[in-house]
Parts: sequence; structure tokens; C-alpha cells
Amino acid sequence: MKILKSIIVVSLFLVSLNGISQTAKDKEIMKDAETAKTAMLKIDKGLKSFIDNSSGYVVFPNVGEGAFIIGAASGNGVVSENGVAVGMADLKKLDIGLQAGGQALSQIIFFETNKELAKFKEDELTFSAEMSAVILETGASKNANYNDGVVVFAMPKAGVMADLSVGGQKFSYTSFEDME
Repeated sequence: MKILKSIIVVSLFLVSLNGISQTAKDKEIMKDAETAKTAMLKIDKGLKSFIDNSSGYVVFPNVGEGAFIIGAASGNGVVSENGVAVGMADLKKLDIGLQAGGQALSQIIFFETNKELAKFKEDELTFSAEMSAVILETGASKNANYNDGVVVFAMPKAGVMADLSVGGQKFSYTSFEDME
């Protein structure tokens, strides 16, 4: 009986430690990511099959992008594996070309297999000009397919952007365990 109580106490301690290791900013991003995911599911219920069948996904609830010839974007997000949040992510984008404006959007990236998710977690995933996001609207997920094991959906929130450019996105990942 004492062993069982000890196991329960240690388990509760570890769970609470995980919650403590997340900063107030991380908790706010996690809340925003859940809100963004809910909003995306309202627009296109077909996203649920990607959520249920992918190895993992990352939700960037607030990506800000601005450009005049040279453009940049950044955002923070939450990485989920098998439906459970496992860490935080950072997105950076830099491009050059015929572009002007600014916009805010939410973005969700799905990983078809553990291989692509592991690549993301190891900070080896980058997107070049060939990778494009599916703009989220009713039914958009029906025709969306994985490209090299990854599919991206974007939901515009505000702003206007004209963009014909070349560049890339770079991601970084930090697991909750590494935050302790």
C-alpha cells in the first residue's frame, strides 16, 4: 500500500512539474492554439480526419507576416503527437521578390508518419518555395494531399498581402521535457 501511495505521489509531482516548466507565454500560446484549431475545424470539419490520422501536428495560432520586396514572418506554436501536446515550436520565414503588405494568419502543419514528425522535432524540416499551404475554406481538406509526408493549412485572420517571391520557412522545436 505504501508503494502504491509513493507511486501516486511521484506521478502527481511529475505531472505538476511539467505544468510548472511551461511559462505563462507558453500557456497563452497553447490556449490560442486550441482556439485556432477549433476555429479551423468549424470552417472545415474534414480537418478532423487529419488530426485523427496523422502522426502529429503543429498549430501556429498567430503568424505575422510583412513584406516590401523583402519579407519576413514569425510565429510560435504547439506540437502535438497522438493528440497530446509534447512541446513548443518556432517558425521563421524569409523571402525576397515581388511582394508588399502584411497579414496575420493561423497555420496547422500535419505530419503523415513518425518519420516526418521526427524530422520536424530534430529541426531538420524546412519549406522551400515549392511547398504551399492550402487556404482553409469549407471542403478544402477533401482535395488536400500530403506532399513529402507534410500538408499545411492556413487560415487568414487579417491583412492583405500580394506575394510572388522565393524563400523558405525554418522551424525549431523544444519538447516540454527539455524545458524543465
